[in-house]
Amino acid sequence: MASVGEWWDSVELWIAGLPFIPQFVLVLAVLIPVGFGIAWLLDVLVNAVLAALGRGFER
Repeated sequence: MASVGEWWDSVELWIAGLPFIPQFVLVLAVLIPVGFGIAWLLDVLVNAVLAALGRGFER
């Protein structure tokens, strides 16, 4: 686990050492797909719960 922490620290320092524009682009390149993935997962989970309660949503 210590090696993962050391790796993450080195990645964090690398990102912090970049100029603002590359930092911004890198963060957006990671956060946009992660955000879409979380939204999709929540959509699937909510639809499954509603379907289990008999209040399903048909598309």
